[in-house]
Amino acid sequence: MTDLLSQPLTLPCGAVLSNRFGKAPLTEGLADEHNRANERLVRLYRRWSEGGAGLLVSGNVHIDRRYLERPGNVAIDGNGGLEWIKAYAEAGTSAGNHFWMQINHPGRQGAVTRDGTFPGPSAIPLKVPGRPPFETRALSEEEILEIIRRFAFVATTARECGFTGVQIHSAHGYLLSSFLSGLSNTRTDAWGGSLPNRARALLETVRAVRKAVGPDFPVSVKLNSSDFQKGGFTNEESVEVVRWLGEEKIDLLEITGGNYEELPWLEDVKPSTKRREGYFLDYAKRMQAVATMPLMITGGMRTRAGMEDALRSGGMDVIGLGRPMCVDTDICKQLLSRESNSAISYESALPVDPLVIAAGATPAEAKALEMWTNLVWFFVQIWRLGDGLEPQRDMTALEAYRIYRETEDRQTAALAPLDPPLRVAT
Repeated sequence: MTDLLSQPLTLPCGAVLSNRFGKAPLTEGLADEHNRANERLVRLYRRWSEGGAGLLVSGNVHIDRRYLERPGNVAIDGNGGLEWIKAYAEAGTSAGNHFWMQINHPGRQGAVTRDGTFPGPSAIPLKVPGRPPFETRALSEEEILEIIRRFAFVATTARECGFTGVQIHSAHGYLLSSFLSGLSNTRTDAWGGSLPNRARALLETVRAVRKAVGPDFPVSVKLNSSDFQKGGFTNEESVEVVRWLGEEKIDLLEITGGNYEELPWLEDVKPSTKRREGYFLDYAKRMQAVATMPLMITGGMRTRAGMEDALRSGGMDVIGLGRPMCVDTDICKQLLSRESNSAISYESALPVDPLVIAAGATPAEAKALEMWTNLVWFFVQIWRLGDGLEPQRDMTALEAYRIYRETEDRQTAALAPLDPPLRVAT
């Protein structure tokens, strides 16, 4: 019988992935105070490279240090440190796999701002249970065009420094994703209104990146199958955007869903979907009808049998693994060799303490805090890997949350001033 997981995949640009596993992009929070790569990221990605996946995708690499998803994000905007970007790329490709840089702008979903506001398509603040909304300002057209140039600049830097591809982040409510949604984009100019206008920021970014890196370099996109919000980006709209992305000849599309405003959506996944695995597989099958590029699905894939069934169904081409690789970094190698037949769902088996919820918290706020506390357990495991330590499987969720909160606060306080002024790619 053909081993589907070990089959190579030739991308439209001609590049070849050695197998069907992709390490999904995971925010790392390991950069230094200048938002530069360092030995911790080199150590982490060398270990992941040795883990057996044919493709690794980095966490957020931001195009503008003024706006960060986390204080420990890597950013490329004239802040130096290119020797470390090269070392980062070399480590991530050390086992002969592909290593792509995920390029992003957090938009209104940032956690660190240097000017007191976060930019978005419209002046509509993010509404997350339990967190006061940050001030959001609408981008001018000149700023939008500058952002597109910055994406292209970072993509060029990625290629020059040894990355083997790039992924444009247009999911989970970040800036390009927020342009797609009618809830966060209420503009009346050429960047809002109709779906073609709302998709313009993404499509123009893809075109600029492709022009910058050339036809033989993999360019991928991460896209929501749906925002799971009434009035937001729908699956029908997503299918249409997939069609347009095919016309731009992208090389891989990663399908995901949801955003920060709709964190608890996963709790509503049908039991049949959880049993079958692959939370977004049904959406991907709808997209497959119009997709001219391979599809990568991330979310819920845990058993070897379920992964093979998903590939055999024709709804996907690459299995994206995220959380399992924060603990078992060689799980792809284990699955390929049949040493293991499944990845552990640590999010289900996690030792969770009773959560301390602020007095007066609403059920939505309590649920958001519980899910976030669960998530940061994996952030802390990534930090341990970056420090050359083994994952701590018996760490409780609240212990991880305490470490996370203290570390993020310390990193924010230590961020270097933006001096000299930012250099903008033209």
